[in-house]
Amino acid sequence: MGAEAEAPFIEVYGAREHNLKNVSVRIPRGKLVVFTGISGSGKSSLAFDTIYAEGQRRYMETFSAYARSFMGGLERPNVDKIEGLSPVISIEQKTTSRNPRSTVGTITEIYDFLRLLYARTAEAYSYATGKKMIRQSDDQIINYILRHFENRKLVVLAPVVKGRKGHYREDFQKIAKLGFTKVRVDGELLDITPKMQVDRYKIHDIEIVIDRLVVKEEDRFRLSGSVQNALTHGKGTMLVLDPDAKGEKGKPQFFSRFLMDPETGIAYDDPAPNTFSFNSPYGACPHCAGLGEVQQITEETVIPDPKLSISRGAIAPLGEYRDIWIFQQLQLILKKHKASLNTPIEKLDAELLKRLLHGISQDDADDAKAVYTEPFEGIIPFLRRQMDSESDNIREWIQQYTQAQTCPVCEGYRLKRESLHFKLADRHIGELSVLDINELAAWFVGLEDRLSDRQNLIARELLKEIRKRIGFLLEVGLDYLSLHRSVRTLSGGESQRIRLATQIGTQLVGVLYIMDEPSIGLHQRDNERLIKALQHLRDIGNSVIVVEHDKDMILHADHVLDIGPGAGIHGGHIVAEGTPEAIFNSGSLTSDYLSGKRNIELRRKKREGEGNFLVLKGAKGHNLKNVTAKFPLGKLIAVTGVSGSGKSSLIHDTLYPILNQYFFNAHREPLAYGSLEGLELIDKVIEVDQSPIGRTPRSNPATYTGVFTEIRQLFAEMAEAKIRGYGPGRFSFNVRGGAAKPAKARASALSR
Repeated sequence: MGAEAEAPFIEVYGAREHNLKNVSVRIPRGKLVVFTGISGSGKSSLAFDTIYAEGQRRYMETFSAYARSFMGGLERPNVDKIEGLSPVISIEQKTTSRNPRSTVGTITEIYDFLRLLYARTAEAYSYATGKKMIRQSDDQIINYILRHFENRKLVVLAPVVKGRKGHYREDFQKIAKLGFTKVRVDGELLDITPKMQVDRYKIHDIEIVIDRLVVKEEDRFRLSGSVQNALTHGKGTMLVLDPDAKGEKGKPQFFSRFLMDPETGIAYDDPAPNTFSFNSPYGACPHCAGLGEVQQITEETVIPDPKLSISRGAIAPLGEYRDIWIFQQLQLILKKHKASLNTPIEKLDAELLKRLLHGISQDDADDAKAVYTEPFEGIIPFLRRQMDSESDNIREWIQQYTQAQTCPVCEGYRLKRESLHFKLADRHIGELSVLDINELAAWFVGLEDRLSDRQNLIARELLKEIRKRIGFLLEVGLDYLSLHRSVRTLSGGESQRIRLATQIGTQLVGVLYIMDEPSIGLHQRDNERLIKALQHLRDIGNSVIVVEHDKDMILHADHVLDIGPGAGIHGGHIVAEGTPEAIFNSGSLTSDYLSGKRNIELRRKKREGEGNFLVLKGAKGHNLKNVTAKFPLGKLIAVTGVSGSGKSSLIHDTLYPILNQYFFNAHREPLAYGSLEGLELIDKVIEVDQSPIGRTPRSNPATYTGVFTEIRQLFAEMAEAKIRGYGPGRFSFNVRGGAAKPAKARASALSR
């Protein structure tokens, strides 16, 4: 409270970044402050490039000179002085990560708490039988054997090899040196002999015969020693076998100190948090390496147009006919089926096409009745082999013939088989991660009633933290997302609101938060929840600055700064400041629109369009329910609905990939759909999304739009330029001879 009394304002003096005109302003601390004004007026220049940049620079200065030498220096923003500045956190409107391993669950840390919850409270089930796994102590095993095998002959076995190939000559020698005389190999009891070995090319199960005895209570001491010996040599697992029993009773019974299926002997390691992490080798699905999808070479990617013949390039990786070995080989195979390289693919027999693409095995070639004389690898197996090439160029070439598909092993859950068989209230962690946040919150309601007393004791604090963080996501209107959702697929507004929810969860106080249009992409229905979240951030003792155009946000602010009056060189001034009511009566352009004096006039006559339609039928991706949509051509079409209703799924993830594949042979697969009619009515598709258009410091609007190319061409046509022999490159700052020498000197100094 003392700090607030000493510095009730953030005071900025003489801000001149970009188009700011020597701006001086007092911003109240501990309030929700909105910077508004027309686009390009200087809102972000004041909020991010001045206030945030100075806060970041001051934070960096707290590090030692040694630490700063690794991070590089931050330039002081063009401002005379800023007083009363708190530690600053910027939540900008950009995707938080492009890493395919980053999900909503990982960046909000909800998934981390779920992993801990499952590691400590989940129950294990066998992936072979579905039965609950059991864990037994040495005494429990001994008591079980005495109770169920009393007065019966018993062979105590220690498994050393389970389902592996090899001759195991050295292993038999080691077993003999330990003093054991018998082993059980593939179900048969054998004496160990000198130089004993098994067929190295077959799969074997080998167990050491630890003891053979008749089970009696008076022999408990001997049985105890045998059991402990078996568990030691079997690394925590053992078997017992009644050699005289037949049928089901004659099957070996497994016991283990670890989690084990008593019917099949399958054992799991004790669960740890990384058992449920798809970013850890202990938990990630080995087939897809924890990504949930694999790149597959399919017949569709190899043969994009079946109407073509092989000689005209139907098999895309081969291209058109050339006099090389592969085409000669294909010609020989086709000739045996009375076809040729000029036969269209669609007219080839399905079995023949399968042979061409997937190969002819040695058995087929050796078959006397077959028409083939030698094996053929096949186009697709050859391409798959190239995916592991050490050459970057070859792997990049193969990429154009691959297609992302859900991993068939983990079914997209990203985790290995054992991890998906630990369950809590009949759900594994993968099933929880694909629920949307609303459904997930509902699943956690009353969870304690479905858990045992022991589970409740362990899970109490974890459940509090998980529910609290889920509540923060609900507060900012992200109830439609799932923890499994990749961060790469989020819009700028969604990414920003996730970071906002995370910051609310940290419960920091005395911090200045600066946000860039957090209402972007949010339906008006959810605006109130977002505003309440920002007010909550303010109420716990922080200052919040929001760069925003949204009317509701402006009206709920404690203090508003209207920057303008125009954009670019015509902006950079504070035209009005104060409460929302004061802004209403300020007479600025913003106030005119807020008060209704000005509005955007609707066109009285709507554009008639061309009369043709693009008809998308049967869209079923994500949450779309077999949608059929008609898009009139020659019109401006708006697709709207509440956040998470399926707008992006319909347009960006279904319609655009279909068109992109059709016109440009793109490899991104659309979501599931039935058909698309009207493709012949359009000739191109262009997607304008929220991703940055360039990351290089040499890129600017003039170079990106191509305007500068024409300007350089104009200068190169000047008489003086022609006399000196200057071409367009002479007027480019990206070409040697055109770039200014001081800039070059600065660049070399930075590189040093």
